[in-house]
Amino acid sequence: MSNFEQFQFDFYQSNYTIEDQEEGCDSYGSDKNLCASRQSQTDKQPAVGAFVPSDMLPSPHSYTGQILQPAYSPDTPQLGYVDGFDEEPPLLEELGINFEHIWQKTLTVLNPMKPADGSIMNETDLTGPMVFCLALGATLLMAGKVHFGYVYGMSAMGCLAMHALLNLMSVSGVSHGCVASVLGYCLLPMVILSSCAVVFSLQGMPGTVFALFIIGWCSLSASKIFTSALAMEGQQLLIAYPCALLYGLFALLTVF
Repeated sequence: MSNFEQFQFDFYQSNYTIEDQEEGCDSYGSDKNLCASRQSQTDKQPAVGAFVPSDMLPSPHSYTGQILQPAYSPDTPQLGYVDGFDEEPPLLEELGINFEHIWQKTLTVLNPMKPADGSIMNETDLTGPMVFCLALGATLLMAGKVHFGYVYGMSAMGCLAMHALLNLMSVSGVSHGCVASVLGYCLLPMVILSSCAVVFSLQGMPGTVFALFIIGWCSLSASKIFTSALAMEGQQLLIAYPCALLYGLFALLTVF
């Protein structure tokens, strides 16, 4: 029991100092390198209250910025996408929708005697034609005639036939979109005819005369726009004839 008490006293002693550590290092030869490194680290640490040169102390004014907030420099290059949204065109312009051109084309169709602007009429604008086709189908539906399939089918077949004919007659040629745009805009008088069919019946002499007038109005406007856009002077009557045949089919749907 005396040996165990002596071991407990030595293990829990409270007056352990650096000198005791040095003595322990001398007693154990296998840990000389470890003890030497500890002693060198102890010697390098300055004692409390010891003199330290001023050039070794960190300067309080050495850092001019802030944490996570670097100082601004005018020479720093700015990113190019900051003003990218201001330089982008409007969404309607990217989609090809120009309300001013739509209004000018509509006025040109409503007034067959007005000269057409070839630069505007040569654009591929399908906003107006789609609206007028839907309006024609809606007015026919109000009159009790469900002819949406006939309207879209005859429009597609008429555009293909007129495209082939105009490419044979013109020198510069024409695109499918331009043909569909012109024929669709010139469908506006036919919408007026179908709107009248909702109010009163067109099966009679007055209705037939009015339908012939609308057919001539549509074909005259379409032929005028085609001759202006494709520079086909002197061929308006040749273009007006197939246009009259096409719009005559829409008139038959409206009257009967």
